[in-house]
Amino acid sequence: MSNAAARILLVEDEASLAETVRYALERDGFSVDVARDGRVALDRFHESEPDLVILDLMLPAVSGLDVCRRIREASTVPIIMVTAKDSEADKVAGLELGADDYVTKPFSVRELVSRVRAHLRRSQMTTPAKNGSLLTGGPVRMDVDRHEVRIDGSTVAFPPKEFELLETFLRSPGRLLTRELLIQRIWGDDYVGDTKTLDVHVKRVRQKIEDDPHDPQWLLTVRGLGYKFIG
Repeated sequence: MSNAAARILLVEDEASLAETVRYALERDGFSVDVARDGRVALDRFHESEPDLVILDLMLPAVSGLDVCRRIREASTVPIIMVTAKDSEADKVAGLELGADDYVTKPFSVRELVSRVRAHLRRSQMTTPAKNGSLLTGGPVRMDVDRHEVRIDGSTVAFPPKEFELLETFLRSPGRLLTRELLIQRIWGDDYVGDTKTLDVHVKRVRQKIEDDPHDPQWLLTVRGLGYKFIG
């Protein structure tokens, strides 16, 4: 997808920041729709069907976390959260609701635009799986081409980043995958955040595939190094 074809929904109630980000994205060739509160954001989302959402969590009318949850219930569109510097709990909550990434205020607009490009590139990748489209491991049955996952026979929804993460584990059973390797594969070479995003996504995958996520049987932590899927 070219930048010119990509539609961005920017949800930000601070007018000056919204204008700055909108200008930078449009200068880079994106089409940008701006919503100043959560209720308008949900309306615009369903009207315009954007290719990516930039979502401030501190919003009037409907909170950013509620907007994130309701978008994720209806779509797998990439969501980049914007959070305040000290809102650690909001970052984790947003990631657990299905957001793909976050930036912290104050942030570099250039960095944000770079992340937008990276997420759009990855969301539009349609290259067939090299090693087959049907993957299994433990209780998991994945159809890559159909973007479907069944756990113990029941279909379970996986947003894009969780799906990519689970696919990566299923393709490397028994192998230690470092945090650095997983971030590079799932978020790309130009990802500049920390490992919290990865760890929250692993937690969400565990909640879906493990009988007891606190005592995992399939997706194990290798302390100080990364993760290993025992399939």
